[in-house]
Parts: sequence; C-alpha cells; structure tokens
Amino acid sequence: MLHSYSFKNFLSFKDEVEVSFRLTKHAPENHLSAECETGQRLTKAIAVIGPNGSGKTNLLKPLAFLGWFARYSFQSDPKAKIPLDPHFFSENSISEFSVEFDGDGKLWRYELMLTPERVLSESLHVKTSHLFSYVFVREWMNDRQGYRIKQQNFHFNPREAEKVRENASLISTAAQYQVPLASKFVSMRLITNVGPVGRMHLDQNEVMTATRYFSENESARERVSSLLCAWDLGLSDVRVKIIDVQNEKGEVQKVPVPFGVHRHGEREAELLLLHESSGTQSAFVLLSRLLPVLASGGLAVIDEFEADLHPHMLMPILDLFFSPETNPHNAQIIFTSHSVEVLNLLHKSQIMLVQKDETCSSEAWRLDSVQGVRNDDNLYAKYMAGAYGAIPNV
Repeated sequence: MLHSYSFKNFLSFKDEVEVSFRLTKHAPENHLSAECETGQRLTKAIAVIGPNGSGKTNLLKPLAFLGWFARYSFQSDPKAKIPLDPHFFSENSISEFSVEFDGDGKLWRYELMLTPERVLSESLHVKTSHLFSYVFVREWMNDRQGYRIKQQNFHFNPREAEKVRENASLISTAAQYQVPLASKFVSMRLITNVGPVGRMHLDQNEVMTATRYFSENESARERVSSLLCAWDLGLSDVRVKIIDVQNEKGEVQKVPVPFGVHRHGEREAELLLLHESSGTQSAFVLLSRLLPVLASGGLAVIDEFEADLHPHMLMPILDLFFSPETNPHNAQIIFTSHSVEVLNLLHKSQIMLVQKDETCSSEAWRLDSVQGVRNDDNLYAKYMAGAYGAIPNV
C-alpha cells in the first residue's frame, strides 16, 4: 500500500508538498481504512478538492510520472529529454520526488532528483529497525560526467548498472535484466487516466480499450454488467460480442464490440454501448480501470472521478474500495473531484485541498491539518462557506 508521496518544483507546484495516506490515532478505525503489512493504518481513498486551475490534476501527475519513469523509461530514445516540466517561475530546473510504500512486510522509500536533461540522483531504501538503509544509490558526478553507484543486495550487474542512460531509471533498466527486486517493483499495479496533458477524455478509443479488457476477463464483464445494472442506468445486461470487421486492407479481423441490453417484459433489445449515454460509457470505462486494481491490489489515480456521472454514483463506486468483499487486497484510490458533496462521504483525513497563491504556485494541504476542524463538522457546509479555503472566488 502507498504510505505517502512528496514532490517539489513540478508543474504548478514550486515548493515541496506531501500527500500522506497515513492516519493518526484520531481517525476512526473503520472500513474506510486498513492496516498495512508494516502495521500502519492507511486510508483507502483520498479526494482532491479545489477550484478550477488550482492544480488538482497536477497533484496526481507525480504518481503518473513516477509510474512511467520507474517502469518504462528504459524504452526512451537515448537522445530524448525526460518529459518533465518544472515550475515556470522556478530559479532552477531540478525537480524532486519521494514515495514511501510497503511490500513483503517492509517499508520502502524511492527518491528521485532530476532535470529534463538527466537523472541527478536515484535511490531505493528499505526501513530496518528505526532507520532506512540504502538498497541502491545512483548519483551524477559532474567531475567525471558519469554516475557513482552503490548497491546492497540489489544484485544488478555493476557494469550494466553503469550503462543506464541519463534519461532512464535504474529500476526500469534493472527489470529488463530480471533483477528480482526491480521486477517486483515494476509489476506493482498503478492504473490512471492521467496522461502528460491531463485526463484522458472519454472517446471511442477509450470505450474499445475497456471492451478488450472485459472481453478477455469474463468475471470482470459479469461484474461490470452487475454494477451498471444495479446503478439504475436502464440496463439489464452488458454483453461483449466478437464481430468480424474488415480493415482498410480488406482483411477481416475479429473485434470485441460492447452492447447494452434493455428489457421490457419479455422483449429485449441490444444497443451499441457507443450509442448509450455518456454517463453509461464513462462508468464502463472507469470500471475497466478500477476492477483490476480491486481484484489484485494496487493504486488507482483518477482525475475528474465523477466526469459524466451523477453525483449519487460517487458513494457506490467508492464503496467498492471500502468493502472488504470487493476490495480484499486493500487497493487504494486517489482522485480529483468537482463534486464537493464528496466532503460528506469521507473523513477529514481523506480530503486534500488545493489552491493557487498570488505567485501562481499551487499549494495543497490535508483537511485534518486545519486547526479546529472537528470530526462531527458538516465539512460540506463549512467548505462552501469558505472556512477551509480552496474555494473559487466568483
């Protein structure tokens, strides 16, 4: 499970900000949280709230960036710059990231410092007793125009480690050499709808990508059908049919195509899911991202969680994470939302507020860090009254 992540000088965030999933003793012990392998109680969900343009999506992007960098950066063109955007008013181009997570009963910390040109430092640490010990440390040395690398039980061939490109992660490269620890970390499940320029918007490609997943996972298709029908979307079933389609070359290909099933009495009609409402399509695509995480554990990073959905659907979807039956491996979710009613669905420790200051820099804080916020407060009413900040000035 994810414990926390922090970053500095990235997109609209100039100063360091931390997003913590850790709960204090004041947070209630209920189905909204879980005890992780290392004994810390962690929230299963965090909602990010704030005005338009405040930096909500940018608060999620470090996870999407780190997920890509630690898994796939070895594939980058050797001459390509790292897709990194420091704050536009920053005096330097160095960005910093840190993430803490547990695995195999241990607490790990991954740290990264880099510019668009190269990695300056990259390290992995594991907590032993009260302190963290390094597993590997990779540091750029200006005097030798190369890296100094130290390892403890990481088992990556030193000669190959020295060849890792300046624009690539040592972990992502080590995984290509079947280094066990690197392979384990890159296989951790992180699913997101956040790309380099923000949320991946609903379109036909997104629907068809979701369809391919459901066509290959019958239990997931049954699950999405059950959920969509239960959420009063006018459906009786969701089916995936394999249809012969002729491509531009005249070749016949078998393509999975989704249909919504509508029944009235004994009569039944099928409608292409692409002809269903945007809300139905959006829920279909969203569940194609969430169900794999719920089935095996991991982290879902979702921008504009309620996009095209009725606000009343927020709680049923979040309940998939809160119920031990639908979330047996304690998967987590962090999401942005414009539906501030979510404040009445979660505890104050599960809310991150975001706003921009007069210097065009975003800042973020957890609601339970605001002095005087009580557990029995009407969080929605007080937020709308401006008591916590991070509200549009209109």
